[in-house]
Parts: sequence; C-alpha cells; structure tokens
Amino acid sequence: MVQCEMCGADTGSPNTVKVEGAELDVCDDCADFGTEVRTQSSSSSSTKYSTSSSSGSGAESSGSSGGSSSSGSSSSGGGGGGRGRRDMFDEMDEVAQDYDQRIRQARETAGLSQEELAKQLNEKASLIRKLERGDTLPSDSVQTKLERALDIVLTEGGGSADDTEWSGGSSDGEYTLGDVVQRKDS
Repeated sequence: MVQCEMCGADTGSPNTVKVEGAELDVCDDCADFGTEVRTQSSSSSSTKYSTSSSSGSGAESSGSSGGSSSSGSSSSGGGGGGRGRRDMFDEMDEVAQDYDQRIRQARETAGLSQEELAKQLNEKASLIRKLERGDTLPSDSVQTKLERALDIVLTEGGGSADDTEWSGGSSDGEYTLGDVVQRKDS
C-alpha cells in the first residue's frame, strides 16, 4: 500500500494531483484539493526533465573543461589548508571595545565639534554621533579616515591575544571542559 502524500492515509490506488504547483500521489479524499494530472502531462513533464537533463549534461560537458581547471584550483586550495589551519580573520585586527571613547576623546582634544570632524572626513555628522555613542562600528574606510585625522588607533590585536588569555589545563597542555566552564553554584 502507498501512503497519501497529503494526509498519510494508506491507499491502494493513489491519484496524481497537482496542488499548489506540486504533483502529489494522494488518496481519494485528498484528490479534491488539487487538479488531477493526466498521464500525458506527466509523460510530457518527464520528457521535459529528460530534455533539461540532456541540455544539463551538455552544459556539464562544456563546463567539464572548466570544471577540471576549477578542480585543479580547488585541489591546490585544499593543499594550502594542509600546510596549517589559517584563517583570514586571524590576521585581522579587531576594532577596540572602547572605540567610541577613543574617537570622542581625540575629537575633543583636537578641539573639533562633531560637525567639524564630519566635514573634515567628508562624512555625515550623524555618523560621527553614532560612532561616539557606540551604536555602529566604523567601516574600514571611515576607520582609516578617523585614525589619520585624529592620530589614533582604533584596533586591537587579532586572535593571538585571545590565545594567551587561556589558563588552566593539565601538564600535557590539553584542556577539558572543566577547565573552561565556570560553575554558577561554586
């Protein structure tokens, strides 16, 4: 017995019905919810699929030469991962937690208003206000402009600083979950 694809009831002779664009094998009760699909349309759809698959295989064969070159590049990329796990974010500096205070203090030290700083940077004053409130992070270009104009640094070191913060672990250098978790009841 076949199950109805709508209600799950067992049915001996399912009806193929189109419901919301999907062809389903349903029981007699659920057949009223859709339009009956005739065998000719299903065969034409299978022809349609075979046509698209043959054109797809043609696309695959035409793309196979490109595929071999891309697979060659992906294998070289995979070889790069074998040298050691490196992440592009490991080398990037992160925006400092107190970037908003750094911007405000440097602006006030320079004797500039938010509007004057914005004009100097060719940015909107509302952006400077948002940055000083900590509502938004500076984009790379705005960060560079601020660092040059105010002679400040808005970044902190990347992942290497986080790696040194860990303490604990056994003498062989391995960590367990107990080394990392802080219990609330203790």
